[in-house]
Amino acid sequence: MQYEPIKRSLGRLFKDKPFFRIFFYKLLDILLLRAWYVKRELKIIKKLIGKNSSILDAGSGFGQYTYFLSTLSKESSITGIDIEEEQIQDCNKFIHKIGYAERIKFSKADIIQFVKPDEYNLIISVDVMEHITDDVQVFKNFYQSLKPGGILLISTPSDQGGSDVHDDNEKSFIAEHVRDGYNIGDIQEKLKTAGFSNIITKYSYGIPGQISWKLSMKFPITLLNFSKLFFIILPFYYLISFPFCLLLNYFDLIIKHKRGTGLIVRATK
Repeated sequence: MQYEPIKRSLGRLFKDKPFFRIFFYKLLDILLLRAWYVKRELKIIKKLIGKNSSILDAGSGFGQYTYFLSTLSKESSITGIDIEEEQIQDCNKFIHKIGYAERIKFSKADIIQFVKPDEYNLIISVDVMEHITDDVQVFKNFYQSLKPGGILLISTPSDQGGSDVHDDNEKSFIAEHVRDGYNIGDIQEKLKTAGFSNIITKYSYGIPGQISWKLSMKFPITLLNFSKLFFIILPFYYLISFPFCLLLNYFDLIIKHKRGTGLIVRATK
Protein backbone atom coordinates (compact mmCIF):
# COMPACT_ATOMS: atom_id res chain seq x y z
CA MET A 1 0.00 0.00 0.00
CA GLN A 2 1.41 3.38 -1.01
CA TYR A 3 0.81 7.04 -0.19
CA GLU A 4 -1.68 7.96 -2.93
CA PRO A 5 -4.12 5.04 -2.36
CA ILE A 6 -4.19 5.80 1.38
CA LYS A 7 -4.89 9.47 0.69
CA ARG A 8 -7.74 8.60 -1.69
CA SER A 9 -9.21 6.14 0.80
CA LEU A 10 -9.21 8.74 3.56
CA GLY A 11 -10.78 11.23 1.16
CA ARG A 12 -13.67 8.86 0.46
CA LEU A 13 -14.14 8.37 4.19
CA PHE A 14 -14.58 12.09 4.84
CA LYS A 15 -16.22 13.26 1.60
CA ASP A 16 -19.96 12.94 2.24
CA LYS A 17 -20.46 15.50 5.01
CA PRO A 18 -19.19 19.06 4.41
CA PHE A 19 -18.11 19.44 8.05
CA PHE A 20 -15.98 16.30 7.92
CA ARG A 21 -14.61 17.18 4.49
CA ILE A 22 -13.47 20.62 5.68
CA PHE A 23 -12.00 18.93 8.76
CA PHE A 24 -10.06 16.62 6.43
CA TYR A 25 -8.80 19.63 4.46
CA LYS A 26 -7.59 21.22 7.69
CA LEU A 27 -5.92 17.97 8.68
CA LEU A 28 -4.08 17.80 5.36
CA ASP A 29 -3.08 21.45 5.71
CA ILE A 30 -1.42 20.66 9.02
CA LEU A 31 0.13 17.29 8.22
CA LEU A 32 1.40 17.97 4.69
CA LEU A 33 4.33 20.38 4.67
CA ARG A 34 3.74 21.26 1.03
CA ALA A 35 0.42 22.81 2.09
CA TRP A 36 2.35 25.13 4.43
CA TYR A 37 4.48 26.31 1.51
CA VAL A 38 1.63 26.59 -0.99
CA LYS A 39 -0.61 28.52 1.40
CA ARG A 40 2.19 30.96 2.21
CA GLU A 41 2.81 31.60 -1.48
CA LEU A 42 -0.89 32.00 -2.22
CA LYS A 43 -1.28 34.64 0.49
CA ILE A 44 1.58 36.60 -1.09
CA ILE A 45 0.27 36.17 -4.64
CA LYS A 46 -3.26 37.15 -3.64
CA LYS A 47 -2.00 40.61 -2.71
CA LEU A 48 -0.38 40.91 -6.14
CA ILE A 49 -3.36 39.86 -8.25
CA GLY A 50 -6.10 41.59 -6.23
CA LYS A 51 -9.51 40.51 -5.01
CA ASN A 52 -11.52 40.28 -8.23
CA SER A 53 -9.36 37.63 -9.85
CA SER A 54 -9.91 34.56 -11.97
CA ILE A 55 -8.09 31.45 -10.72
CA LEU A 56 -7.46 27.98 -12.15
CA ASP A 57 -6.59 25.00 -9.95
CA ALA A 58 -5.01 22.73 -12.56
CA GLY A 59 -5.25 19.20 -11.22
CA SER A 60 -7.64 20.01 -8.39
CA GLY A 61 -7.99 16.44 -7.10
CA PHE A 62 -9.91 16.37 -3.85
CA GLY A 63 -10.39 20.16 -3.93
CA GLN A 64 -8.20 21.06 -0.96
CA TYR A 65 -6.53 24.09 -2.53
CA THR A 66 -9.60 25.24 -4.44
CA TYR A 67 -11.40 25.47 -1.12
CA PHE A 68 -8.49 27.32 0.52
CA LEU A 69 -8.42 29.84 -2.35
CA SER A 70 -12.14 30.45 -1.84
CA THR A 71 -11.44 31.47 1.77
CA LEU A 72 -8.88 34.09 0.72
CA SER A 73 -11.33 36.17 -1.31
CA LYS A 74 -15.09 35.99 -1.80
CA GLU A 75 -14.81 38.14 -4.94
CA SER A 76 -12.65 35.70 -6.92
CA SER A 77 -13.97 33.14 -9.38
CA ILE A 78 -12.22 29.78 -9.17
CA THR A 79 -12.20 26.84 -11.56
CA GLY A 80 -10.86 23.44 -10.63
CA ILE A 81 -10.07 20.95 -13.38
CA ASP A 82 -9.10 17.31 -13.10
CA ILE A 83 -9.01 14.29 -15.37
CA GLU A 84 -10.93 12.12 -12.87
CA GLU A 85 -14.71 12.35 -13.42
CA GLU A 86 -15.45 10.98 -9.95
CA GLN A 87 -13.36 13.70 -8.32
CA ILE A 88 -15.11 16.42 -10.34
CA GLN A 89 -18.61 15.23 -9.47
CA ASP A 90 -17.68 14.83 -5.84
CA CYS A 91 -16.18 18.34 -5.59
CA ASN A 92 -19.17 19.95 -7.33
CA LYS A 93 -21.53 18.26 -4.86
CA PHE A 94 -19.48 19.59 -1.96
CA ILE A 95 -19.40 23.14 -3.38
CA HIS A 96 -23.18 23.13 -3.85
CA LYS A 97 -23.71 21.90 -0.28
CA ILE A 98 -21.67 24.75 1.22
CA GLY A 99 -23.24 27.37 -1.07
CA TYR A 100 -20.14 28.31 -3.09
CA ALA A 101 -21.39 27.17 -6.52
CA GLU A 102 -21.78 30.73 -7.87
CA ARG A 103 -18.07 31.44 -7.70
CA ILE A 104 -16.48 27.96 -7.80
CA LYS A 105 -16.89 25.28 -10.44
CA PHE A 106 -15.17 22.00 -11.19
CA SER A 107 -14.86 20.57 -14.70
CA LYS A 108 -13.33 17.46 -16.18
CA ALA A 109 -10.37 18.41 -18.38
CA ASP A 110 -6.95 17.19 -19.39
CA ILE A 111 -4.32 19.88 -18.78
CA ILE A 112 -2.36 18.60 -21.78
CA GLN A 113 -5.16 19.98 -24.00
CA PHE A 114 -6.80 22.59 -21.75
CA VAL A 115 -6.35 26.19 -22.97
CA LYS A 116 -8.40 29.31 -22.15
CA PRO A 117 -6.55 32.23 -23.75
CA ASP A 118 -5.93 35.22 -21.43
CA GLU A 119 -8.48 33.94 -18.89
CA TYR A 120 -6.75 33.64 -15.50
CA ASN A 121 -4.85 35.87 -13.11
CA LEU A 122 -3.46 32.85 -11.30
CA ILE A 123 -2.92 29.19 -12.11
CA ILE A 124 -1.83 26.76 -9.41
CA SER A 125 -0.58 23.24 -9.99
CA VAL A 126 0.14 21.29 -6.81
CA ASP A 127 1.76 17.85 -7.07
CA VAL A 128 0.61 17.41 -10.67
CA MET A 129 3.54 17.96 -13.02
CA GLU A 130 5.41 14.88 -11.80
CA HIS A 131 2.53 12.86 -13.31
CA ILE A 132 2.69 14.52 -16.76
CA THR A 133 5.01 13.30 -19.50
CA ASP A 134 4.51 16.21 -21.93
CA ASP A 135 5.18 18.90 -19.35
CA VAL A 136 6.42 21.52 -21.84
CA GLN A 137 3.05 21.46 -23.62
CA VAL A 138 1.27 21.93 -20.30
CA PHE A 139 3.50 24.91 -19.45
CA LYS A 140 2.64 26.42 -22.86
CA ASN A 141 -1.07 25.89 -22.14
CA PHE A 142 -0.68 27.58 -18.77
CA TYR A 143 1.12 30.52 -20.38
CA GLN A 144 -1.61 31.01 -23.01
CA SER A 145 -4.35 30.72 -20.38
CA LEU A 146 -2.90 33.41 -18.11
CA LYS A 147 -3.68 37.07 -18.53
CA PRO A 148 -0.66 39.36 -19.09
CA GLY A 149 1.02 39.71 -15.72
CA GLY A 150 -0.66 36.52 -14.49
CA ILE A 151 1.17 34.18 -12.15
CA LEU A 152 1.80 30.44 -12.22
CA LEU A 153 2.49 28.61 -8.94
CA ILE A 154 3.83 25.05 -8.99
CA SER A 155 4.61 22.64 -6.17
CA THR A 156 6.40 19.51 -7.33
CA PRO A 157 9.08 17.05 -6.20
CA SER A 158 12.72 17.83 -6.87
CA ASP A 159 15.28 15.42 -8.28
CA GLN A 160 16.86 15.05 -4.84
CA GLY A 161 14.56 12.31 -3.60
CA GLY A 162 11.25 14.09 -4.11
CA SER A 163 9.45 10.94 -5.19
CA ASP A 164 11.02 9.13 -2.25
CA VAL A 165 13.56 7.63 -4.64
CA HIS A 166 17.19 8.16 -3.66
CA ASP A 167 18.92 5.28 -5.48
CA ASP A 168 18.65 4.04 -9.07
CA ASN A 169 17.16 0.69 -8.10
CA GLU A 170 14.85 2.01 -5.37
CA LYS A 171 11.08 1.71 -5.82
CA SER A 172 9.04 4.82 -5.11
CA PHE A 173 6.78 4.93 -2.09
CA ILE A 174 4.68 7.41 -4.08
CA ALA A 175 2.97 5.83 -7.08
CA GLU A 176 2.35 7.01 -10.63
CA HIS A 177 5.17 9.52 -11.06
CA VAL A 178 6.55 9.69 -14.59
CA ARG A 179 9.70 11.42 -13.31
CA ASP A 180 11.41 11.18 -9.94
CA GLY A 181 11.55 14.96 -9.64
CA TYR A 182 12.66 18.16 -11.36
CA ASN A 183 16.12 19.64 -11.49
CA ILE A 184 15.86 23.38 -10.82
CA GLY A 185 17.65 24.28 -14.06
CA ASP A 186 15.45 21.90 -16.05
CA ILE A 187 12.13 23.29 -14.89
CA GLN A 188 13.34 26.88 -15.27
CA GLU A 189 14.41 26.21 -18.85
CA LYS A 190 11.11 24.53 -19.71
CA LEU A 191 9.15 27.46 -18.29
CA LYS A 192 11.29 29.92 -20.27
CA THR A 193 10.62 27.88 -23.41
CA ALA A 194 6.90 28.24 -22.72
CA GLY A 195 7.32 32.04 -22.49
CA PHE A 196 7.47 32.66 -18.75
CA SER A 197 9.73 35.22 -17.09
CA ASN A 198 10.61 36.26 -13.53
CA ILE A 199 10.91 32.61 -12.50
CA ILE A 200 11.51 32.15 -8.77
CA THR A 201 12.42 28.64 -7.61
CA LYS A 202 12.88 27.52 -4.00
CA TYR A 203 13.60 24.20 -2.37
CA SER A 204 11.12 22.83 0.15
CA TYR A 205 11.39 19.72 2.31
CA GLY A 206 14.89 20.29 3.62
CA ILE A 207 16.22 18.08 6.41
CA PRO A 208 13.50 19.07 8.96
CA GLY A 209 10.77 18.51 6.38
CA GLN A 210 12.14 15.16 5.34
CA ILE A 211 12.18 13.96 8.96
CA SER A 212 8.63 15.25 9.45
CA TRP A 213 7.48 13.43 6.27
CA LYS A 214 8.86 10.15 7.54
CA LEU A 215 7.33 10.57 11.00
CA SER A 216 3.93 11.88 9.93
CA MET A 217 3.30 9.98 6.67
CA LYS A 218 5.77 7.33 5.54
CA PHE A 219 6.20 5.43 8.81
CA PRO A 220 2.45 5.27 9.70
CA ILE A 221 1.47 4.23 6.16
CA THR A 222 4.19 1.58 6.13
CA LEU A 223 2.73 0.18 9.35
CA LEU A 224 -0.77 0.16 7.84
CA ASN A 225 0.60 -1.69 4.85
CA PHE A 226 1.91 -4.33 7.23
CA SER A 227 -1.39 -4.67 9.13
CA LYS A 228 -4.69 -2.74 9.32
CA LEU A 229 -4.61 -3.35 13.09
CA PHE A 230 -2.28 -0.37 13.31
CA PHE A 231 -5.34 1.87 12.75
CA ILE A 232 -6.04 1.23 16.43
CA ILE A 233 -2.72 2.62 17.62
CA LEU A 234 -2.47 5.50 15.12
CA PRO A 235 -4.22 8.04 17.39
CA PHE A 236 -1.74 7.30 20.17
CA TYR A 237 1.18 7.44 17.73
CA TYR A 238 0.13 10.88 16.45
CA LEU A 239 -0.49 12.11 19.97
CA ILE A 240 3.23 11.64 20.59
CA SER A 241 4.70 12.47 17.18
CA PHE A 242 2.42 15.30 16.06
CA PRO A 243 4.00 18.13 18.14
CA PHE A 244 7.45 17.20 16.85
CA CYS A 245 6.17 17.16 13.25
CA LEU A 246 4.64 20.61 13.64
CA LEU A 247 7.91 21.98 14.99
CA LEU A 248 9.89 20.38 12.16
CA ASN A 249 7.47 21.78 9.57
CA TYR A 250 7.80 25.26 11.05
CA PHE A 251 11.60 25.17 10.92
CA ASP A 252 11.52 23.84 7.38
CA LEU A 253 9.29 26.72 6.32
CA ILE A 254 11.48 29.47 7.77
CA ILE A 255 14.85 28.05 6.66
CA LYS A 256 16.28 28.80 3.21
CA HIS A 257 17.34 25.42 1.88
CA LYS A 258 20.32 24.77 -0.39
CA ARG A 259 18.87 21.33 -1.06
CA GLY A 260 15.44 19.78 -0.65
CA THR A 261 13.16 17.08 -1.98
CA GLY A 262 10.46 19.55 -3.04
CA LEU A 263 10.30 22.63 -5.28
CA ILE A 264 8.11 25.70 -5.09
CA VAL A 265 8.11 27.56 -8.40
CA ARG A 266 6.54 30.90 -9.22
CA ALA A 267 6.59 32.33 -12.77
CA THR A 268 4.99 35.35 -14.46
CA LYS A 269 3.52 35.85 -17.91
